[in-house]
Amino acid sequence: MPIARRGPGLRLRITLLATALVAGVSALLLWLGWLLVGNVVAAVPRLPDGSVVRVHGVDVPASLLGEALRQSAREQVLLIGGGAFVAVVLAAAVLAWTVTGRVLRPLHDVTDSARRLSAESLDERIELSGPRDEVAELADTFDAMLDRLQAAFDSQRRFVANASHELRTPLSVVRTELEVTLSDPDADEQELRRMADVVREATARAERLVEALLLLARTEGVELAVREPVDLTEVVGRALRAVSVEAAQRGIRIDCCDEPAFAVGDPALLERVAGNLLENAVRHNVDGGWVLVNVGSGPRWASLRVASSGEEIGADQVEALFEPFRRAGVQRTARTGAGLGLSIVRAAAAAHGGRVAAEPVAGGGLAVTVELPVAP
Repeated sequence: MPIARRGPGLRLRITLLATALVAGVSALLLWLGWLLVGNVVAAVPRLPDGSVVRVHGVDVPASLLGEALRQSAREQVLLIGGGAFVAVVLAAAVLAWTVTGRVLRPLHDVTDSARRLSAESLDERIELSGPRDEVAELADTFDAMLDRLQAAFDSQRRFVANASHELRTPLSVVRTELEVTLSDPDADEQELRRMADVVREATARAERLVEALLLLARTEGVELAVREPVDLTEVVGRALRAVSVEAAQRGIRIDCCDEPAFAVGDPALLERVAGNLLENAVRHNVDGGWVLVNVGSGPRWASLRVASSGEEIGADQVEALFEPFRRAGVQRTARTGAGLGLSIVRAAAAAHGGRVAAEPVAGGGLAVTVELPVAP
């Protein structure tokens, strides 16, 4: 790959441009002065023929007086004006160089900050003071960009740390069971089967976590590959079948409306959205609780709302539930689930051009509403 050669700096280019502009204007004024002075001085009164006039110690015939005066005046204009021309051009160059340096100094601060920037120094800011001109606006925009980058890096660090913790737990269970069982010389078939069951459960949990992480990575910040009308009622019906057994075992009542509501999107991804909402509603519910599912359609949005009973959730805790590995009441301690359900729901809704809102239910529980673009 060829290395790009660095051209003259912006300061030098602006100085040369300003100097050339001043030089051009000064040269034009000098030429106009030379032309006008010559014409004005040449318009002298006519003297009688044969008269002689002394000009600068030289006898000049009267008929050549006008031309002699014109030439002398123009020489004076060129002599004095030339010196003034050089002085003005030099002064313009020095002034342009100085002023341009002062104006571009904040840009050098922005450049230095960008060069020092790394994942460990995202807390640095320019915080440019002075008049709020275009350069200050650029510095403020750069600071705002650093704020967003720092928030993204912090979120990524938390995500990686939490994912590592979640994956470490089943791996630790597998290693512990293997070490304990293999260190027992009297382990029988029953003990080996018990170990196998524990290892199978731990590996299944790790597999579910990896699948959820891959789904979140594929969904977050990407465009949909499939866009077609999807009946949210059918999607909810398929998701209900997956949680009906657990709901029946715990005595949880599920009420669902059957009115069709069509949204535009990916059927498989929308089914995952409905599945995550219903799984959370059942998993974080109380025995003998309830789940209410509503779908609706408006002029712009098709909505899916899942409300359920459960533990008390403060209004200030609702937003945090959409962060990865956050669960209602517990963080990274539940035996089921990975705490990625609502994160995937928000990412999938954003990929569809929709939005998600949640609010606590009076008496305990949570209501989550997903709004998606309605199908024409």
